[in-house]
Amino acid sequence: MDDALLSRIEDASLNASAPPQQRWLDGWLLRYSPGKARRARCINAVAAGRLPLSHKLAYAADLYAEAGLPMVARITRYTQPTELDGQLAALGWPAVDTTLVQVLADLNRPLPLPLPADTEWALLLAAEYAEAVGGLRGSPAIQRQAHVQRLQTSPVPYQGYVIRRVADGQVLSCGQSAREGDLVGLYDVYTREDQRGQGLAQRLCERLLAQSAAEGATVAYLQVEGSNTTALRVYGRMGFVDGYRYHYREAPVAA
Repeated sequence: MDDALLSRIEDASLNASAPPQQRWLDGWLLRYSPGKARRARCINAVAAGRLPLSHKLAYAADLYAEAGLPMVARITRYTQPTELDGQLAALGWPAVDTTLVQVLADLNRPLPLPLPADTEWALLLAAEYAEAVGGLRGSPAIQRQAHVQRLQTSPVPYQGYVIRRVADGQVLSCGQSAREGDLVGLYDVYTREDQRGQGLAQRLCERLLAQSAAEGATVAYLQVEGSNTTALRVYGRMGFVDGYRYHYREAPVAA
C-alpha cells in the first residue's frame, strides 16, 4: 500500500483523536485526556527532537503523574527516532495492545442494506453520542465526560449515528465518522452485547461510508485491536485490509 497514503492516514487519525489536554515536548505530542481512548492519553513521538531521552521521560513522567494517568508511548512505523521502541524496551517498558490500522481504498460501494424492522437511524449530538456509547461499554462518568469534551473540541468534525429500537429508543449499535478532505475515519463502532451477530455493525458502517462518500471521501480507515477477531471479520467482509499496525509501551510503575 502506498506509504504516502498511510502517512496521511496517520496524520488524519492524530487530528481526529486530538483532546484538549495535550502539549508539545521536543518532538513529542503528549496527550493526557482522562478518557477511555488510549490514543488520546499517550506519547506520540513524531519528531526526533534534541533533548536526551532521559530528560524527556522525566518531564513526561511528571506530567502524567500530575494528570493521574499511567505513562504510555504509542509506537508506529512513523515513530521518530526509529530506535525509540528498542530504547523503551531496554528500559523495561512492556509492549501491549497491538492495533491494526485498516484501509478501504474504494468507497464506490453497493447501497447499504436496509435496517432491521422496528429500528431507526438517528444522528446524535456529541454529548448524546458519548453517553450512548459509554452506556453500552459501561464507562465511568469521568470517561464519558472526557469523550464529550474531545468530540466537542475536535479539529475534525465528528458525526455520530446510532441504530435504535423505535419502540423504546434503546440504542442497539453506534458509530462515528470523522472526515478530513478525501479521508474518512470510522471510530467508536460498538454493538450492544445481546444484539451482536445480526449484522448491525456492518449496516451501520456501510451507512457511515455512504454518507462520507457523498460528502467527498474516497478512502476510509479505521483502527481495531488485533485481538478483536469478531470486528476483523466484519471489516474484512466490507473490504478493509491491513495498512499498518502500532502498539503501545507502558512505563513500569516505578517509573
